[in-house]
Amino acid sequence: MGRIKDPSERTKSGPGKRTRKQKDPKCKILKDEETSFKGKKLGGHMKKRLRQRMVKEQEAKKKQMLAQSKDVVKGKKKNLPEKENGKRQKKPFLGSDGDEDDSDDSDNQDDDDVEMEEMNSDSDDKITDNDDDDDDDKMKDDFTGADDDSSDDDDDDDDDDDDDLLPVEKAAKKLANRQKKETDASEKELQTNIANTEKFVLPSGQEIEKDSHQAPDLTILNQRIADIMDVLGDFKNRREEGKSRPDYVKQLKTDLCSYYNYNDYMMGKFMNLFPLEIKEFLEANEVQRPVTIRTNTLKTRRRDLAQSLINRGVNLDPIGKWSKVGLVVYDSQVPLGATPEYLAGHYLIQGGASFLPVMALAPQENEKILDMCSAPGGKTTHIASLMRNTGLLVANDANADRAKAVVGNLHRMGVINTVVCSYDGRGFHELSKGFDRVLLDAPCTGTGVISKDPEVKVNKTHDDFMKCSAIQKALLLSAIDCCSAKSKTGGYIVYCTCSVSIEENEWVIDYALKKRNVKIVPTGLDFGVDGFVNFRQHRFHPSLKLTKRFYPHTHNLDGFFICKLKKISDKIPGDAASKVEDIPFGIPDEPGATSDEKEQPQKSANKRNSAKKGQPHFKNKTKSNKFNKSNKSSKFSGNKKQSYQGKGRNK
Repeated sequence: MGRIKDPSERTKSGPGKRTRKQKDPKCKILKDEETSFKGKKLGGHMKKRLRQRMVKEQEAKKKQMLAQSKDVVKGKKKNLPEKENGKRQKKPFLGSDGDEDDSDDSDNQDDDDVEMEEMNSDSDDKITDNDDDDDDDKMKDDFTGADDDSSDDDDDDDDDDDDDLLPVEKAAKKLANRQKKETDASEKELQTNIANTEKFVLPSGQEIEKDSHQAPDLTILNQRIADIMDVLGDFKNRREEGKSRPDYVKQLKTDLCSYYNYNDYMMGKFMNLFPLEIKEFLEANEVQRPVTIRTNTLKTRRRDLAQSLINRGVNLDPIGKWSKVGLVVYDSQVPLGATPEYLAGHYLIQGGASFLPVMALAPQENEKILDMCSAPGGKTTHIASLMRNTGLLVANDANADRAKAVVGNLHRMGVINTVVCSYDGRGFHELSKGFDRVLLDAPCTGTGVISKDPEVKVNKTHDDFMKCSAIQKALLLSAIDCCSAKSKTGGYIVYCTCSVSIEENEWVIDYALKKRNVKIVPTGLDFGVDGFVNFRQHRFHPSLKLTKRFYPHTHNLDGFFICKLKKISDKIPGDAASKVEDIPFGIPDEPGATSDEKEQPQKSANKRNSAKKGQPHFKNKTKSNKFNKSNKSSKFSGNKKQSYQGKGRNK
């Protein structure tokens, strides 16, 4: 057995390993003299309470010092605590029982100890509660002022780095930083104002001549176009001294022609038509219109067609609320012109603007309707679908080769109520009359579909517009004569063109209002731009406001013009009922002359000669004015049976 150790000789063991490692982070606040109170040693709980009171006391001192420094910055001095013997008096320390502490150690502290405590206040702040942090934030706000903006946050960061500075020095540094920022902002604003006040200077003659001999720089042209348009927007304040508005307009016209590749005449026409949005219009002409298809309601419904095409990888959406049969195609994994649905006649690839004339015509079932210029058949098949294959639909086109496309589309779409013929529309009123409704999609210069035919930019001149205008007037008068004012359900004529020029639209309608007993009625379309009543030197009938215009840059459709006329009487005003040679066939000889001045009536001798031969009198006879042998028994009127002996018909 071992020897039993005497318990009295056992040495006391020290603190454990964990206990030795754990140190109170707050113990540095208390000094050796403060670990006892009234000659008694303090326990752990009392020490903790003493530490908390000392922390609060230091925070109170800090607030007081910052408040005093605030008054110094503002030029106000508050009464500081009195000093005795060069030392600042401190507030009495409250003990645990709420009485004043009489300890000589706390009353006789030197200023050096006070400064050390203030320097260590930042490290002591980490010990405080969240409420104390909030008090510090409020204290900072009071010091910086209520009117300070968010830029003071940067100043607060600088203060954290400069803790050794006195509060007065910190405030002075903040003031200096703020003044520097205000100075930088004023200089920046001054530079901006100087840049804005710089006036655009037109290029000199030498610069223009130099640019004409080399390829144009598109970046410079685009910037100069934007600058000139800004000057014209506020011409009085931004113009260059000695320069007039025509000088700026001339330079803008030249730059637009170079940038967008237009001839001078076409650009001048568009600038007159769109003075404020010329750039938007030209940009829209550079982009293709969305691909649209029209559902054939004779064979399917739009919902079923859309589902079938979606299954084939076609991304599409309805064209808009204004159409119940149109679909716009964004992209397709299969060619739209070769799908089984297309070959079966479930849809037709057709521009969205081409839906509008048929919607304005509003054909009814069991009516007799004429499509005077029908090729290639998009509007014709649309009319037939609205008529539900009832009544009679006559599709005419002056070009026999283009009429073949109409026949192909009619067969594919399942139309069975249509008769196709090829006659010059200017004399079609002598072949048949009494139609309930007439649609005239007149041939035009195509200024509304430049995105499809870019050659229009450079190959159209004033003579082209005058020739088209004369032909359109003759076609419109013939279409009015073909329509019957006695129709119980109709008596309407719809005139439309894919052009935006005044000469082919309002000018033609205003001419027809003077030559025939018709009036303009609303088209029934709830969108579009109203037609012109006044345009530069032209003055048109006030009712032309009821017409509708559609622009590429406004409606994302082809440029279109639509007018709906209502025939009041079959009599021709100012002439006898038997005289019908009022149709103008002449073409202006001089570019400056109007078609009204150069139109000549058809000679009566030509009329008599053509009547003897059994054919209508046309000034320009073409080989296309022939009937096929299969059309011998064609009937164009309702109850009256008429036969037409064309030039190529066998007697």
